[in-house]
Amino acid sequence: MNVLKELAVRLTGETPPKGTWTPAVGLLEKLTFQCLVTARNCGPQTIDEIISWAASNGVTVQPPFHSGKSLSAMWQDLAVRFSDGDFSQTELVQALEKSVRRRNTRIPVAFQEALLRVLSASSALPTAPRPEAPPAK
Repeated sequence: MNVLKELAVRLTGETPPKGTWTPAVGLLEKLTFQCLVTARNCGPQTIDEIISWAASNGVTVQPPFHSGKSLSAMWQDLAVRFSDGDFSQTELVQALEKSVRRRNTRIPVAFQEALLRVLSASSALPTAPRPEAPPAK
């Protein structure tokens, strides 16, 4: 309950009363796995308890896709999922964030292809003009 009270102040600006308190639905909707990981006094057991409690109230707190995996296992899993066409933009971003945090300088080609496909589809990359074909004679 203490962790949720701390998060209520940070996420919603609500100051919970001392003693018994029931978190508002607005807090549950703003709750993310990252919020739990960075909250003071919130270890793995507390995280599991809060996630279970949120689920019982109809809110899913999604843990990171590659939680607990090494970089090589993460890249291997992502390459397999990409080849199957079963990946999301969020998953790609989380993998890249983890790689940057760990200062990994090697990015597998399969991931580069997935990243290029996602960025191209979302029009995040400016398209270079195509060279014109030579005039037909």
